Amino acid sequence: MTNTWHKLSAIETAGLLATDMEQGLSTEEAKHRLARYGQNKLHKGKRFSALLIFISQFRSLVIWVLIGAAAVSVALGEVIDGIAIIAIVILNAIIGFLQEYRAEKAAAALVRLTAPHCRVIRDGHSLVITTTEVVPGDLLLLEAGDLVAADARLIQASVFRVNEAPLTGESQAVAKFTVSLVLDTPLAERSNMVFLGTSVTGGSAHAVVVNTGMETELGRIAKLLESAESGETPLQRQLERVGRLLLMACFGIVGLIFGLGVWRGIAPFELFLSSVSLAVAAIPEGLPAVVTIALALGVQRMVQRHALVRRLASVETLGRAQVICTDKTGTLTMGEMTARKLVTSKNLYRVTGEGYATEGTFFSGNVESIPSESPELFALLRASAACNDAELTLIDGRSTVVGDPTEGALLVVAAKANITRSAIETDMPRLAVIPFDSDRKRMSVIRRQANFPWAFVKGAPEVVLSRCTLIRTDQGVRALTEIDRTHLFQANRLLANDALRVLAVAERPLEGIHFGAGVFSSDVEIEQQLILLGLVGLQDPPRGEAREAVSKCKRAGIKTVMITGDHPDTARAIGCELGIMDKGDEVLIGVEIDHLDDAELKERVPHVSVYARVTAEHKLRIVRAWKATGAVVAMTGDGVNDAPAIKEASIGIAMGITGTEVTKEAADMIVADDNFASIVAAVEEGRGIYDNIAKTLAYLLGSSTGELLVMLGAVLLGWPLPLLPLHLLWINLVTDGFAALALSTDPIDPGVLNRPPRRTQSQLLNRNLFYLTLFTGILAASVTLGVFAYELHVVGNTLDQARDAAFTALVITGLLRAFGARSEQRVIWQIGLFSNLRLFLIVAVCFGLQLAIHHVSMLQALFQIKSVSLHQCVVWIGVGFIPLTILELRKILLNRAKKIA
Repeated sequence: MTNTWHKLSAIETAGLLATDMEQGLSTEEAKHRLARYGQNKLHKGKRFSALLIFISQFRSLVIWVLIGAAAVSVALGEVIDGIAIIAIVILNAIIGFLQEYRAEKAAAALVRLTAPHCRVIRDGHSLVITTTEVVPGDLLLLEAGDLVAADARLIQASVFRVNEAPLTGESQAVAKFTVSLVLDTPLAERSNMVFLGTSVTGGSAHAVVVNTGMETELGRIAKLLESAESGETPLQRQLERVGRLLLMACFGIVGLIFGLGVWRGIAPFELFLSSVSLAVAAIPEGLPAVVTIALALGVQRMVQRHALVRRLASVETLGRAQVICTDKTGTLTMGEMTARKLVTSKNLYRVTGEGYATEGTFFSGNVESIPSESPELFALLRASAACNDAELTLIDGRSTVVGDPTEGALLVVAAKANITRSAIETDMPRLAVIPFDSDRKRMSVIRRQANFPWAFVKGAPEVVLSRCTLIRTDQGVRALTEIDRTHLFQANRLLANDALRVLAVAERPLEGIHFGAGVFSSDVEIEQQLILLGLVGLQDPPRGEAREAVSKCKRAGIKTVMITGDHPDTARAIGCELGIMDKGDEVLIGVEIDHLDDAELKERVPHVSVYARVTAEHKLRIVRAWKATGAVVAMTGDGVNDAPAIKEASIGIAMGITGTEVTKEAADMIVADDNFASIVAAVEEGRGIYDNIAKTLAYLLGSSTGELLVMLGAVLLGWPLPLLPLHLLWINLVTDGFAALALSTDPIDPGVLNRPPRRTQSQLLNRNLFYLTLFTGILAASVTLGVFAYELHVVGNTLDQARDAAFTALVITGLLRAFGARSEQRVIWQIGLFSNLRLFLIVAVCFGLQLAIHHVSMLQALFQIKSVSLHQCVVWIGVGFIPLTILELRKILLNRAKKIA
């Protein structure tokens, strides 16, 4: 079906669809069309079973390297080693599975947005049918409270308004009419159309269905959602690279040792078992568990900061974000229309308070004003509440508006002056209403006051002002002069330039005008010779924390991009107020995006910070364009129209309060309080988690390198192996493993947002880390081999005693080094020894366990260790301090060199 229905007249639309505008379709014809077009429902997305989610936890190459290592260990008779490694792999999979159990059902969730039933006209009769039976050509009957069952062209409309926020992002209810529109009218401005999934907020209408199911605008979004691909996160790609490097290193070690052994004449079979055992020992078994637990703990911290993470690896991705594309309504703004400024005959009032909260203060300049002490201000507020169809209610202690958001804002500002709708209904009962429509651009409510009718009027300033002859002041009512009109028109322009929606409010006593049964003899007769009360400037205000959050993003090197379906002027004003853009910057609108191909859009996006009047497809293209530049992109939103872009982004973020189920299911993360500041807090957590993973990886690789060099050095020198397999297991899984877990929970560096995001090309295992790992390994191996040689060749102790010394020296070296591994730049006394209490306690416990091995007979037998004196243990501890001391001195020298440079 065509998507140009808004260009056609109602008669042309009905003619093309062969629909009788009075009788509707016949029952027989509806059956034929149902068979031809199919049911009016959206295709469900792929369903993921719990089993598939669990299996997906084993896709990492690192995991398979560990599984292979476990198999080799069991084959060599080291069953305990194999069981321990498999236990770590399974624990890692379980944690990941529990976090990711919520499957990606985004497209399927779209189905739940459709209304289960609707009213249509068939054979000239009104029928209630299930929405799946609606076909193109059906006549829909719509009224307040209905969900629209399909895309349809209006043919009759009476004071008809629709909330299209889930589809377009427009925060205000949209007035709908039947007039034809030009072909290139944006989706958000197609006022003669209604769309599947939107809701009717007021009035009534008849509409002829033009598209159903997957051919609707919501269906197009479902198709986009299916085509969007989030792909692997940067952390997943990094870990895969680490896994490949470890695998190659293992093969290299096996080959090197096997070649050296053959050269030295060792039996091939014995040589093979020894070299493979050493390769297995070289793998940092704790790495997957450390990464998973670091992410899981980060998730728990983020919950406390109002961010709920659905995919573990997404936490680190957010910390890498270079661009945050965000919706305006409800994220950067309150999502609740608010009266910000009031204009009376002489004064401009500023109103405090945000959203629908009824607490607020009125200021004239810097002086607080009490409405009850200002007759003109009080009259303006009372009339705003009197000419109103909305309701203000409390739900869970929070003020909520039922009805049009603009009228709700008028009720709220009146409530700030203790003027309530219920009191008005009691004091001034409603007699009748003259509804708003696009031609009149005004609305009137007539109430009984002081025993005679009284009209309250609100509408477009130019329309209402033209019908006013009087103006109310604090001294009473007087004639409206040309000076007054000029003043008010200037005030209207100033408010509009601040992106405020402006309404004029007036009143008039109706003495001598007769009407009956709520029907007026003439609305023109009533809406003239009005008394002007003032102007009201309304806006969906920016959140109080949003500006500081945007500023934090700038300091962190993150570009904030606002993408909204709102009017360009509104978008520009909010963008400037929040510091997202400067006043001279351009706002790119959806129609202009349509004229850019993908390559041109890719060139354009780095220079645009605000987009307006965009559709779901535009948002998806913007995100893809940013990704094409190589940027890590976060996308936030709440409406169905945001879902495809959210799924496509490097990390998708949905709003928890206003977000649709579709959007939440497509997202990697949900912001519980709909606050942009919470997203920035999550970025901070993400960066801290990456830092912890990087420092833990460096620590683990340093330990593995030290073990390798100890064993390799002994083979090269022709010495006996200094460490037994159980010694290696103890070091890898217990001593280093526990310390690594504690490192992964290190507190976040307070300055983490004061540095730019990591480059997309940056690697976990980079050149600096390689050199540091090698240097650390050489230090640890030198100390260990030195102790081993001293005990074996200088003192003349037995091989078991020499192994005891080497084993303990290597353990102590690794435990102490954990304190220095917390930072690449800061030394231990700058960080604080007790700032990570977990690490301090774990090191202390591991110290105790290591000493216990030498003094508990059962442990001595298990580890094949002899009893030693405490004096010897103290000496080994002293030797273990050597690598830490050298590494800390290295930091000091590097920091001094940087200052000099």
